[in-house]
Amino acid sequence: MKTLLLMRHAKSSWKHAEMPDQERPLNKRGNKDAPIMGSLIKEKELVPQKILCSTAVRATETARMVQEKSGFTGETVFLDSYYLAEPNAYLEALQTLPDEIERVMVIGHNPGLEGLCQILSGQIVPLSTGAVAHLVLSINHWNELNMDGEGELVETFSPGDLKEKEKKGKEKGKEKVKEKEKGKQKAKKKK
Repeated sequence: MKTLLLMRHAKSSWKHAEMPDQERPLNKRGNKDAPIMGSLIKEKELVPQKILCSTAVRATETARMVQEKSGFTGETVFLDSYYLAEPNAYLEALQTLPDEIERVMVIGHNPGLEGLCQILSGQIVPLSTGAVAHLVLSINHWNELNMDGEGELVETFSPGDLKEKEKKGKEKGKEKVKEKEKGKQKAKKKK
């Protein structure tokens, strides 16, 4: 069994329209979201042993922030072939990994990343910017990986989902504080 994390780069900037696509950096939201996802990967104990990443600036910046926040200590390989790649380009690089690597993260682009997730899991899963799909592959050797779908999608998580969860948590916290205050006021009135 192998573990594969598919991460779409965080939100990128379109501020300078004349800038070549491959050189576009992360925007303000992307710079906030990438570290959040790195922390989440650490929290979920999914820190990869190796990262395979597109050479596009928005992907390399995402990788750097994920590495910092997750505590990643492995090797990161930057691949030109991952820039706007089709699923087979992702597969080809994964097939060359040594078997002692159990958990790998791929940081790349849509639509190829979503296509790869669908091929491996049999499920159509949208990957918004910064989102991660966690797959378990029923293979023992990376060179066995192919287009026949040997994986199970365990979960997906995105910065938007986390922000929504955090917002709900804050709302619940406020409700508890209000209930406590009401309880204190009732206790005072009884005295």
